[in-house]
Amino acid sequence: MRHGNVGRNFGRTSSHRKMMGRMLATALFMHGRIRTTVPKAKELAAQAADLITLAKRGDLHARRQAEAILLNESVTKRLFDTVAGWYKTRQGGYTRIMLLENRPGDNAPMAYIELVDRQPMGPVKVVVPNKKKFKNKGVKKDKDAKPAAAKAAAPKPEKKVAAPKPAAKKPAPAKKAVKKKGSK
Repeated sequence: MRHGNVGRNFGRTSSHRKMMGRMLATALFMHGRIRTTVPKAKELAAQAADLITLAKRGDLHARRQAEAILLNESVTKRLFDTVAGWYKTRQGGYTRIMLLENRPGDNAPMAYIELVDRQPMGPVKVVVPNKKKFKNKGVKKDKDAKPAAAKAAAPKPEKKVAAPKPAAKKPAPAKKAVKKKGSK
């Protein structure tokens, strides 16, 4: 029985369902409006209201709680710096769900979910956590470097190929003593 179990399961495991909610919330605050199915939009509206309430509180603990949910720290910064300012006097109803036509493939009901009273937002700069890992490892240009045509015309040195090593001879297997019938 489902006594006291609130919320939709979406036919997913709990970890998948939680990550899906985190990705939808991050996308909503990144773009201001997203297209998804109606049940997902209804679940997202509740989660977005909780995040905006945290942002309106604005203290360090609230910011860390929001960062635990949102997947991008620049989206968290936008939520606390700009989105929270839009809703200082509003007591709720931060999102709007607009129904669309059903999806052609599986006839799922689709909807836009968007932030109410949103102003145009610029693109979010995605923060890469470890920039050293993604540095350009290209060839450095030398002042004395030859042009590409000169490099192609220059003779290439021959590579030395090591001679194959002779295979080591395996010792012959020892003969086993065969017992004859009748002997002890």
